[in-house]
Amino acid sequence: MDTMPTTGTANGQGGVPGGGVPDANASTGAAPSSGVPGGGLRDIVQLTLPAASAYLSVLRTATASLAARGDFTLDDIEDLRIAVDEACALLLLSAAPGSNLECTFELSPGVIQVGVTVLSVDGEPPSTDTFAWTVLTALADEVSSSVSTDSRVTIRLRKRRGVPESNAVRENNGYSPTTADPQTIKTQWTKNTGAPNNGPVGAP
Repeated sequence: MDTMPTTGTANGQGGVPGGGVPDANASTGAAPSSGVPGGGLRDIVQLTLPAASAYLSVLRTATASLAARGDFTLDDIEDLRIAVDEACALLLLSAAPGSNLECTFELSPGVIQVGVTVLSVDGEPPSTDTFAWTVLTALADEVSSSVSTDSRVTIRLRKRRGVPESNAVRENNGYSPTTADPQTIKTQWTKNTGAPNNGPVGAP
């Protein structure tokens, strides 16, 4: 497998940053698309990396680049970058040895949807009663998780351009309310420099 990630789109243009990646089984690609952000249609970008924290920096870079391509604000880009990083860190806690972390970005005008999936050793969804989950629900507009019959756990995020983060978590999705301030959460995440390498925010 190629040691350098490569990307492509339906029209042969565009790409995801990530050059200079350490030797790894990392690969990316763009699924067939009918248009680009802002054109009323949708792009799908898929990224596969080893399920190891050392490669989350590649995913953070890709997230920021795709959000910038969709004309998201700097604050929105940072929120989404942190949220995706946190979702991956949660999944890595129970990732099966030797498995891959699969991330799919769906870009449509003003909206990015992100799904991250990993083969889990226990087949259990991430707990929603943690500070790490609070980070996700504060920084993304919609958050959900699911488990397939083959123990593959997925976390899905949805971020709309220019929509302020909500402190009131959506009760119809089964989340409990939180009064956490998004800026406080981002400050805490920044201080916890071990989060990308050692697990999600708030983890031991």
